[in-house]
Amino acid sequence: MSLETIPIHAVPPAAGLSGNAPPLLHELHAMLRRLLDTGASSSIDLSALPLTPADLDWLRDKLGSGEIAVTLQANGESTLDETQCSGIWWVTHRNPQGAVVAQFIEVAFVPELLQAQPQDVEIGLDYLDSIRADL
Repeated sequence: MSLETIPIHAVPPAAGLSGNAPPLLHELHAMLRRLLDTGASSSIDLSALPLTPADLDWLRDKLGSGEIAVTLQANGESTLDETQCSGIWWVTHRNPQGAVVAQFIEVAFVPELLQAQPQDVEIGLDYLDSIRADL
């Protein structure tokens, strides 16, 4: 059989999709399994990947929306949105002008950015001590 007799049908990709987003679902599956098995969190820097805006929309649509959405105001807005897959978080950081400066998918029980730092807990303890002293 010659190559000329093999039927070839070109299927155009959906508008704007590069094909780079679907493999991320396989990677997220492995990352979520690792989180359950070992407790190890991990993340994917979406800004460092060759993804189009259509790829990001496709991925966000596939992951869906979960029950938790957090907004932080610190030198620009950061949003941490749980996806429909508990343990998978879509994290977006914006500059003070509102432009997206970084996007991550974080696989964790609780995103690292939300975890209190020991220094902050110490400040909270000092504050609690001061208001208790006024009782």
